[in-house]
Amino acid sequence: MPIPDDVTGFEIDADVRQDLKSLPKTLADDVARNLVMVARLLDTEPEEAYNYSRVALRLASRVASVREAAGFASYMTQRYAEALTEFRAARRMTGRADLWPVMADCERGLGRPERALAMAGEPEVKQLDKAGQVEMRLVAAGARSDMEQFDAAVVTLQSPELASNAVHPWTARLRYAYAEALIAAGRADEARDWFAKAADADTDGATNASERLAEIDGLEFVDTLDPELADEEQDGAPAAEPRAKSIAPDEIGDDRVIYEDEEDVDEYYDEDDLEIDEDGDADEDDDRARPARAEDDDRR
Repeated sequence: MPIPDDVTGFEIDADVRQDLKSLPKTLADDVARNLVMVARLLDTEPEEAYNYSRVALRLASRVASVREAAGFASYMTQRYAEALTEFRAARRMTGRADLWPVMADCERGLGRPERALAMAGEPEVKQLDKAGQVEMRLVAAGARSDMEQFDAAVVTLQSPELASNAVHPWTARLRYAYAEALIAAGRADEARDWFAKAADADTDGATNASERLAEIDGLEFVDTLDPELADEEQDGAPAAEPRAKSIAPDEIGDDRVIYEDEEDVDEYYDEDDLEIDEDGDADEDDDRARPARAEDDDRR
């Protein structure tokens, strides 16, 4: 795939660049440039990012950073089976637990919320930093909601992080998820306050908390630049009713559409993955058949 001339490959993080030093220099540069394109396009054009990730994966499938990037590109395009395969591979290569929440969310995407909930109780969660633990809580709450255990989703999100007045990068999403869980549990009067708190913390527009708050308060937004609206007002006709705003899916994916069949993810593993699995690490799916479940936020 074509890569702009201004992309050198040195734009990637130093730790990723270090990861690529196991490759010949020319190959490392090619992989780095593709990874830069993945990072650039992941949020705005995820399908294009996915295509660049597949190129990088063909060139360097044994590099953990490449497997992780391919995992996120698959995840963002709702290819949850592929994403889970790549995340598992990256985790085995690095031994890190930071991908655990997104791996659990892939289980939700595959229609297996009970597995996601089981993962929320595994020892790996204790290895996560505070941000990772909040993400895991959001995934667990989303799984509860998937299973229509709405009161349990509310309880899952109740935590010191939710009660704190401090604002962190995940604060708005946590408060928003709690407000949504309250609505699902039939506690809309309490939800209004939490949408307001989410809006106060959301300086980056990570949620649509302000719109939800306005919706609850019965406020209407009129586009004063709408030519049709201006013509109707000049003719004395009543202004057109504003279209209902669509509610953006929360970042963990409560509203996502699943395109994959609910087939076993193992079919996507290559031989190397399967060999490692036989050592015990990739049996995570089968060992956690515990039933249970949880919610998400404006959903990653």
